[in-house]
Amino acid sequence: MSTPKVPWFRGASCHITARGNHRNDIFKDEEDFQYYITLIEEALKYFEYDEYKIICYCLMDNHVHILIKTKDKAPGQFIGRVNAVYAKYFNKKYNYIGHLFQDRYHPEFIKSDEQMLEASRYIHLNPLRANMVEKPQDYQWSSYSMYIGDKKEKLITTKEVLSYFQEGKERELYKKFVESAISIKTAL
Repeated sequence: MSTPKVPWFRGASCHITARGNHRNDIFKDEEDFQYYITLIEEALKYFEYDEYKIICYCLMDNHVHILIKTKDKAPGQFIGRVNAVYAKYFNKKYNYIGHLFQDRYHPEFIKSDEQMLEASRYIHLNPLRANMVEKPQDYQWSSYSMYIGDKKEKLITTKEVLSYFQEGKERELYKKFVESAISIKTAL
């Protein structure tokens, strides 16, 4: 029996999560993380005419978060290509047999501006919540440092999220927005 299709609509933005099977690690070293990012870049070029846009991302040891904006095609073909090629690479490199990913992928469709902001903040704070870093900009496999201007933008499109903040102060205000959730957490 085939897996049912994920519902989708044109122009949708979607927070995609793909988790390792049995919550096992899907990245074991820096080369693995870098290869996955390379696959995202290659998929953006491959599907250039479908106009996918990566809003933000975070690659964790055992799962990935990608906030993607679509135009005319569902995100499944994009993430499916990335994960399938990555699984073949991982299986060969580590002599792994079986499914690398738990499921195809889990989509959460963005229905409001507030949800878009919260999804980006959630994605960028993931390494901090997992106690992997003390500051979100210290995590190498996330787009956060590009959002706040510490690194040059590559792979992502920050325009949509940063447009919610005052022009000229977008990056500074986004950083305050994201990091305000840290102070709330530590105050509890």
